[in-house]
Amino acid sequence: MAQLVEIDDAADPRLADYRDLRDVELRKHLEATHGLFLAEGEKVVRRAVEAGHTPRSFLMAPRWLDGLADVLERSEAPCYVVSEALAEQVTGFHVHRGALASLERRPLPSLDEVLAGARSVLVLEDLVDHTNVGAILRSGAALGFDAVLLAPRCADPLYRRAIKVAMGAVFSLPWTRLPEWYDALVDLGERGFTTVALTLAEDAVPIEEAVRGLDKVALVLGSEGHGLSARWEQSAAKRAIIPMAAGIDSLNVAAATAVACYVTARR
Repeated sequence: MAQLVEIDDAADPRLADYRDLRDVELRKHLEATHGLFLAEGEKVVRRAVEAGHTPRSFLMAPRWLDGLADVLERSEAPCYVVSEALAEQVTGFHVHRGALASLERRPLPSLDEVLAGARSVLVLEDLVDHTNVGAILRSGAALGFDAVLLAPRCADPLYRRAIKVAMGAVFSLPWTRLPEWYDALVDLGERGFTTVALTLAEDAVPIEEAVRGLDKVALVLGSEGHGLSARWEQSAAKRAIIPMAAGIDSLNVAAATAVACYVTARR
């Protein structure tokens, strides 16, 4: 059972995992160095632990102890009990969901492991916004996709904000990083996937037409700014567009993914 440890000093070194959560660059360095990630909120903390991630510690206001009592009962990690004011002082924001956990990162699975038995996958190139990555994982899980593949420069799905937006889908939907970028779509084609790039290219066809009748599909989406690179757009087997009205030519990448996943799941 987790040991409950009351702390009343924001400078206590035992709280180091939870410090300065708004500083993205600092957190990326700290979490990579120490091999950890943070989960926020009762549901997300529970899903992370139930998915098999080992807690390093918990940080909770007293009123959240009962809600996660069964999780604490099964863990040997310490639970630091602090006031909500102290939690805000340490983290840099109001922890309105009351509970945080620091957990051990696991080695990423191989591409072969993630794609085993998969028929519908999402492939993300250079998405740098953690909120978008989290929302895409949530949509993919909700709409029955089997896996998500990320190019090397994509944002971290295990960053706190991504996990929160994904509502823990990052723990249930298999994902990994592509080992290389240049021929990634060619490799997927050789594995039997028809790669469908979401793009405004002149030869793009409506998404319903592009995915109709396909067995194994990989939807390919590009960065928030300029979209897909020329290399990925040209090496995809098909190019698709979501038909628009009212003079609008595109959607936010997370919204576009949700629409494309819905259509693809019903192919």
